[in-house]
Amino acid sequence: MKMSKIVRTGANILYPFVLIFGLYIVLHGHLTPGGGFQGGAVIATGVVLVIVANSYEAVTGMLQKVVFKAQESLGLLLFIGAAAIAITLGLPFFYNFLANSGSIFGLSVPFGPNHGDLNTAGLIPIMNIAVGIEVWGGLTVIILSMLSGLDRKEA
Repeated sequence: MKMSKIVRTGANILYPFVLIFGLYIVLHGHLTPGGGFQGGAVIATGVVLVIVANSYEAVTGMLQKVVFKAQESLGLLLFIGAAAIAITLGLPFFYNFLANSGSIFGLSVPFGPNHGDLNTAGLIPIMNIAVGIEVWGGLTVIILSMLSGLDRKEA
C-alpha cells in the first residue's frame, strides 16, 4: 500500500537528515554516548522510513538485499582487518596502535577536558565506522526479509 504524496515527500526530505544524524552518531561515538551500533540503527531506521512511505515493490527496486548483505560483510571485514593490522605490526590483537601516533586519528590528547577533537581516539573511530556499516546493512537486510514474507493480497 502506498502512502499519500505528502507522506512520501516528507519521508524523502527527512531521509538525508536521518542519514546525516546517524553518521554523526557513528563518528562521534568515542566522544559522546553513541557509536557504531547506535548510529547504524539510526541509519537503518531512515531506510525503514523510506520503506514505510513507499510501497514495498517500489523500494525493492531501489534497495537490493544483495547490496546490504555485501555492506554487512564489508563492515565485518573492516572491523576484523583493523583489529588484525596490529598483529602484523607485532602487537596484540585489537591494540590501539594509532593512538598518540601522530596520524589523522592519533593526535595526543591534551590534559584537561577534550573539546571534541575527533582525531584523538586512534583506532576506535575506524571500529565505530565498521560497526555502523555492519549494523546498517544487517538491520536493513532483516527488515527487507521480514517484509518479503508479507502476503500482498491480505494487505
